[in-house]
Amino acid sequence: MLQLQVTNSPFNEEQAELLNRLLPTLTEGQKVWLGGFLAASSPAAASAAPAPAAVEAAAPVPAAAAPAVSKDVTILYGSQTGNAQRLAQKAGQTLQSNGFNVTVSAMSDFKPNNLKKVQNLLIVASTHGEGDPPDNAITFHEFLHGKRAPKLDDLQFSVLSLGDSSYEFFCQTGKEFDQRLEELGGKRIAPRVDCDLDFDEPAAEWIDSVVKSLSETLAPAAQAAATAAPAVTDAQMTESEYSRTNPFRAEILESINLNGRGSNKETRHIELSLEGSGLTYKPGDALGIYPENDPKLVDELIAAFGWNPDETVTINKQGDVLSLRNALLTHYEITVLTKPLLEKIAQLTGVDELHELIGSSDKVKEYVNGRDLLDVVQQFGPFGVSPQDFVNVLRKMPARLYSIASSLEANPDEVHLTIGAVRYNANGRDRSGVCSILCAERLEAGDTLPVYIQHNDNFKLPANPETPVIMIGPGTGVAPFRAFMQEREELGTEGPAWMFFGDQHFVTDFLYQTEWQKWLESGVLTKMDVAFSRDTDEKVYVQHRMQESSKELFQWLQQGAAVYVCGDEKNMAHDVHQTLISIVEKEGSMSREQAEKYVADMQQQKRYQRDVY
Repeated sequence: MLQLQVTNSPFNEEQAELLNRLLPTLTEGQKVWLGGFLAASSPAAASAAPAPAAVEAAAPVPAAAAPAVSKDVTILYGSQTGNAQRLAQKAGQTLQSNGFNVTVSAMSDFKPNNLKKVQNLLIVASTHGEGDPPDNAITFHEFLHGKRAPKLDDLQFSVLSLGDSSYEFFCQTGKEFDQRLEELGGKRIAPRVDCDLDFDEPAAEWIDSVVKSLSETLAPAAQAAATAAPAVTDAQMTESEYSRTNPFRAEILESINLNGRGSNKETRHIELSLEGSGLTYKPGDALGIYPENDPKLVDELIAAFGWNPDETVTINKQGDVLSLRNALLTHYEITVLTKPLLEKIAQLTGVDELHELIGSSDKVKEYVNGRDLLDVVQQFGPFGVSPQDFVNVLRKMPARLYSIASSLEANPDEVHLTIGAVRYNANGRDRSGVCSILCAERLEAGDTLPVYIQHNDNFKLPANPETPVIMIGPGTGVAPFRAFMQEREELGTEGPAWMFFGDQHFVTDFLYQTEWQKWLESGVLTKMDVAFSRDTDEKVYVQHRMQESSKELFQWLQQGAAVYVCGDEKNMAHDVHQTLISIVEKEGSMSREQAEKYVADMQQQKRYQRDVY
């Protein structure tokens, strides 16, 4: 190989030695990139100075060529339940198969100061609660929207946003990331895509558009290496052939009402068989169930339209057909109203009153609360549209996710759930939860449900089994902590564990009472505090029990305890969060701001995890 000499080049002895050590280690692609970069960054110098022999041999890009775009792609995800994480990983595998160098990371694991070093950035983010970022995206979101956010003029980016259109702030987190990256100087690789609950198809299209756009910007040599490859499927990413897009029919082994006689609640403990599925899970994961609508509601809806239930409709782009009744039973969502749905119905039917309704955000928000599709037809119909045209505007039936209440180590080939039956009256009609009432009233042992495992790395027991754990889960929020306890018992874990449980009445609503007592006696559970809100004159909740034990709770935190919260986000989880900050403030003699940072640091360290809904 030709070597650079000081006498025949513009480099001094030290520079020549460094170049002679570097050049033999470069791949052909790296040499091409380097040649193009030098040519474009300093055209005049490149034409005036003699090129090194080693670089000449590599056939450098002509001086007029632009520098090649980096093949390094960073994918950051903000995920609460695991969907955004799974899609980020799928995008990463697809890009890797197309010749890119990919880093996939949770936003909480990414150092924000490294953002200015990234040239190609993909964001996959869900929206949580009322437009909030997921827990593992909070710190990154705050950094990006704060004063320390860097200028990103050299950044290319694209955002995939996940949400639920039944919420007012649909895909808000993704929209905020997309807007902020543009404000900081970034340029879009591909337009942002906002996904509703049925996100598989639009997400796949987004991945394809990103791969195509990035591939088109590569230098010719690199582009040739980046040959097209199909997107990675769910089945390829898991050992089991069953997934979100191909659910397993799990047989119901047992269904028991956990509440005692006289309770105004019905909480079902359901055990399902996973035998033959190949599905596996860890405590903290969830089970997705694809339910069926109430046959009575479906029949009333068809009658309100005056349609023939046996008329066939096409349900997807593949041309699959079902009878209208079966399609409304199994394929379409008919119990949840959203503003986008009302807009589509108004456009389809041309009803003036509907247009007036959707013209006011406040009126729409009030109207959709507690109403379903039958209400719309009864109030504004009947509509002179065909069944096919109407079902075309409906959303596909989304799966319902339930925190798994069992350990696979303790219950091989089984998965257990804790499901509260939802019944209420609104706007003059009795209403019910689609999946919970299906399980409570219309299914029994021997029947089957289409299910899949929703892995959630954001709600997991500590890697170190000696780490103390504090679990806060009133009502059905107890489910994952039953799984935690079963796992710890099976593995012989000896680390301290403290449970806070609450419900309405001790006598009728103490879910899994005998199991908790057994774990206390055996030492698997160190301590348990309970709050039964209707057994006292003043309502007592789990956050009150936390305050009563604030000194000891803070001692556990100082010893490195991990805190887990499961259940209702809007009320319980919010109150628990504020209580946790107050305890740290009081017992740690900190300011409110210091206490908030203490809790935020716990989240960053994965010592504070929430499974809330």
